[in-house]
Amino acid sequence: MRRCDREITDKRMIEEFIAGEQILRIAFNDGGDIYIVPVNYGYLLENENYVFYFHGAKAGRKYELAKLNPSVGFEIDGKFSLMTGEAACDYSAHFQSVIGTGRLSLILEKEEKILGLNALMKQTTQHAEWKYSEELLRETAVFRLDVNRMSCKAK
Repeated sequence: MRRCDREITDKRMIEEFIAGEQILRIAFNDGGDIYIVPVNYGYLLENENYVFYFHGAKAGRKYELAKLNPSVGFEIDGKFSLMTGEAACDYSAHFQSVIGTGRLSLILEKEEKILGLNALMKQTTQHAEWKYSEELLRETAVFRLDVNRMSCKAK
């Protein structure tokens, strides 16, 4: 990180930020092209390591890339507010972001699918216990992103 004075290392502040946002962007390497897709997410902390969950169809570019090349980048941003100025270059913004890399896996076990979907629903609704039909669990792809590296920055 170039601007170390903007780095956030306080674990509580990082988790508060992640808990308060809704969109995680996943960056895939598609044979030299970059494919970025925004997803709703949920997360868990396992031994102080972040695990993000999101879902999707069992078809399409995201699904195929997750199987083909599970090494991904990710980003969450928020807390944006504009800082005005007298001239165009005087404008700036307050923000916070988390950027990192990790490894994707497709969850096949029913119990972990439910765990991941409940984490996602908790992030979205603040309610963590849901029931899912067998058909939904069978037809839905649940992705797990184990974080390798992550940094947090704010201005």
